[in-house]
Amino acid sequence: MAGAEREQEEALEQGLLAPEEPNQIVTYTGDGSVDFSGNPVVKERTGRWKACPFILGNECCERLAYYGIATNLVTYLTKKMHDGNASAASNVTTWQGTCYLTPLIGAILADAYWGRYWTIATFSTIYFIGMAILTLSASVPMLMPPPCEGSFCPPASPFQYTVFFLGLYLIALGTGGIKPCVSSFGADQFDDTDPAERIQKGSFFNWFYFSINIGALIASSFLVWVQDNVGWGLGFGIPTVFMGLAIISFFSGTSLYRFQKPGGSPITRVCQLVVASLRKWNVHVPVDSSLLYELPDGVSAIEGSRQLEHTDELRCLDKAATVTDIDVKSDGFNNPWRICTVTQVEELKILVRMFPIWATTIVFSAVYAQMSTMFVEQGMVLDPSLGSFKIPPASLSTFDTLSVLICVIIYDSVLVPIARKFTGKEKGFTELQRMGIGLVISIITMAVAAILEIKRLAIARESHLVDQNVPVPLSIFWQIPQYFLVGLSEVFTFIGALEFFYDQSPDAMRSLCSALQLLTTAFGNYLSTFILTMVAYFTTRGGNPGWIPDNLNEGHLDYFFWLLTGLSFINLVVYVICAMKYKSKKAS
Repeated sequence: MAGAEREQEEALEQGLLAPEEPNQIVTYTGDGSVDFSGNPVVKERTGRWKACPFILGNECCERLAYYGIATNLVTYLTKKMHDGNASAASNVTTWQGTCYLTPLIGAILADAYWGRYWTIATFSTIYFIGMAILTLSASVPMLMPPPCEGSFCPPASPFQYTVFFLGLYLIALGTGGIKPCVSSFGADQFDDTDPAERIQKGSFFNWFYFSINIGALIASSFLVWVQDNVGWGLGFGIPTVFMGLAIISFFSGTSLYRFQKPGGSPITRVCQLVVASLRKWNVHVPVDSSLLYELPDGVSAIEGSRQLEHTDELRCLDKAATVTDIDVKSDGFNNPWRICTVTQVEELKILVRMFPIWATTIVFSAVYAQMSTMFVEQGMVLDPSLGSFKIPPASLSTFDTLSVLICVIIYDSVLVPIARKFTGKEKGFTELQRMGIGLVISIITMAVAAILEIKRLAIARESHLVDQNVPVPLSIFWQIPQYFLVGLSEVFTFIGALEFFYDQSPDAMRSLCSALQLLTTAFGNYLSTFILTMVAYFTTRGGNPGWIPDNLNEGHLDYFFWLLTGLSFINLVVYVICAMKYKSKKAS
């Protein structure tokens, strides 16, 4: 009787056809997904594109809320909190870096304990509270420093800074808990064991990023205008309302979602593997990998995970799965701190293999960080006039967003079918090829920004404006090419990385690997802060104004852009070497 029940359970796990009624055949998913109540899910009734609008709507509204704060934050810090240029840029990049560091918290909770659904729900609440506090800090007079009197701008008080940064960093915690889970939760709606759904999942990542940029477009155009021309209280209040709408959208699709069960703490499994390997440091690993320990019948010891095929690299880790006489005599198979399965060993191998690819995307993120910092400050000293209308410098990021929206459509509907004919690959390009193309474009981006700055400084000298902190007579619209190129590079590198870290990650570590991909953005922002700090330190010695003084007309922002161009080129060379050596995972 137990054997028959076990066969039926395995049939459901493999997605075989199971009769629900005498004249009706029902197809179940083969990736172990369940419904909200924990029962196996029927393909036709759940997941796929019918569940995605709620997830995409959530992401669109959440990103509108985030970019409604982030896009113009450097302006708020300089104009309202009275920070200097370098200090404001560092504060923004540090905060943005934290927003992409906190995903580790959400990822661990999602993979180990709560699952992606409840992790998103919990951190959305924290996010909303942070937005409300930030809105209050920009609305209540006692929470803001007094306006400037002539050239004197009184600094914010410690209490005002405390309230402001409390709201800001609650947002960082909230978005961090949500961010690694939403893209993975959306991809979970497509069955990995179904070839047709697997192709749809590749398309999902494109439209997921499209939704992000719809939110960013509204934030960088309408919301930036509201903040600069109507008021910061309303400018922060509107994103707060949209964060509430994001929560509503997410919960609305609950009955249609497919859920993956948490697989236990990935950090614990890694620690178990390291301990087991050290315990058997002197044990000889068998040449025949079939002698290594693994559960029979394709069943994985890790909840929510398929078995992984053995690979020959990093053989020292195979010691953890090597069966010894002590294991047999002491029944050590029930002790994961003594012996681990091949699948558990391969989980760590995958993480080690992905690490060089992960590391090479950090410099790209540092380039991307310039869009909300140095590009905005460059725009502040360009002519913002469009007839009688003044263009807010931060709103130029609209062209980055438009670039992404246009290029995603072209990529998904035109470029992929054409590339598929030449490469024979179902997605047109591999994820690694796609990311590499984006890195090349990022080099061109920084070179274009540097050339524009050279031209701007030349005009400042010709117009005798070097000693004046005023815009030069050069239109801000000359920044459009660099913003457009940033968007184009995003379509290749960021979306490619989203898909790469989801597809290549172990089944029970997908939130964690998505968080690791987001962590590159954090480190990119921190790298940008570090470079800015070092540039300020070394270029201001001896009483020099430095590359990035408060008056950019007497600085050399072009040198900073050329520095990032050189770093990006070196990074590309390293990336190509790592990508050529990379070996993809193989799941049973």
